[in-house]
Amino acid sequence: MKARIASAFIRSEQRASAGAFIDGLLSGAERKTGWMLAEEAGLARPYKIQSLLGRSSWSADALCQRVRDYALDALADPDGVLVIDETGFLKKGAHSVGVARQYSGTAGRIENSQIGVFASYASRWGHALIDRRLYLPKSWANDPERRAKAYVPEDIAFTTKPAMACEMVTRLLDEGIPCAFVLADAVYGADYRFRHMLEERQQTYVLAVRSNQTLRFMEEWTLIQTDPVTMIAALPDDAWIPLSAGEGAKGPRLYDWARVQLKYQAPNGFARWCLARRSLRNPGAIAYYFAYARSDTTLAELAAAAGLRWTIEECFLRAKDDLGLDHCEARSWHGWHRHISLVMAAAAFLARLGADQRRSGLRQPNKTSPDNPVAAI
Repeated sequence: MKARIASAFIRSEQRASAGAFIDGLLSGAERKTGWMLAEEAGLARPYKIQSLLGRSSWSADALCQRVRDYALDALADPDGVLVIDETGFLKKGAHSVGVARQYSGTAGRIENSQIGVFASYASRWGHALIDRRLYLPKSWANDPERRAKAYVPEDIAFTTKPAMACEMVTRLLDEGIPCAFVLADAVYGADYRFRHMLEERQQTYVLAVRSNQTLRFMEEWTLIQTDPVTMIAALPDDAWIPLSAGEGAKGPRLYDWARVQLKYQAPNGFARWCLARRSLRNPGAIAYYFAYARSDTTLAELAAAAGLRWTIEECFLRAKDDLGLDHCEARSWHGWHRHISLVMAAAAFLARLGADQRRSGLRQPNKTSPDNPVAAI
């Protein structure tokens, strides 16, 4: 993996420091800070580690591209999915780039934090983060002094999170990654420009939406206005089918699922649905989605796709708990992107190890199978 990303660094000293940084991320160090990573590398001072994130000259985007290529070599699959989500980084003070009082899903409330918008890729072989971008609130985007102190590039303007996701997904799909579905939560599913971009590319998706998301369509020359909760509530009881949303820690994650085809014109061979997932234990707990896919797509296929959105949450959890995704001490724009990209490299290495193990497991004969002559004996 180090050899694959080496060309992102201009000097040999940078490559050595990046290697030491990643070794430290993969170590048992409790905090992945400059001092702790320097100690893991046997350095007396953290100068080289801090210089890698701050003073040295190299492109975090170039590193991210190489990390993405490395991860997709292991994970790419025709049935793979692209998942978009955001995560928060709680901060003290007001000097770290992008920090502001804003809602953080990590904390579940408004906190002083940075917000990053991420893309992950998930397939039968595993999942890994493959792209990232820091959200810059208006209080930062419109403040030249703060921008200058944090070295925010001049071409970076205020952009909403859905617009950032739209740019990110467009670039990833243009690169040709195999993608059966694009998945995202309601922040992105509610944005019609994000949905239209995907539909114009005939890219199938399952996007979460709020229960009161407005729906308007014509029916016998009458404009109908409704929402997901109203449409799903009108379904008969037998419209709900128990289906798995994928494997969980305790086995298949079973829910009741239902869908209603939306009366919007769609390209030939495609259809749009309002999809709903209902808890078996608490029937009042219902999640809603907009889905766009080929007309012959089954409810079970949509349910399975929707269930894969949890994979990016697992990426965040592991990267924060084990690899220091939220331990960034750098305050600058490029420092944040460098730290995050290096953590993504470490995570991609672990994802590739997992993918190799899964492939190896498939090649091994099943010793308990009745078709195995040894097992039969």
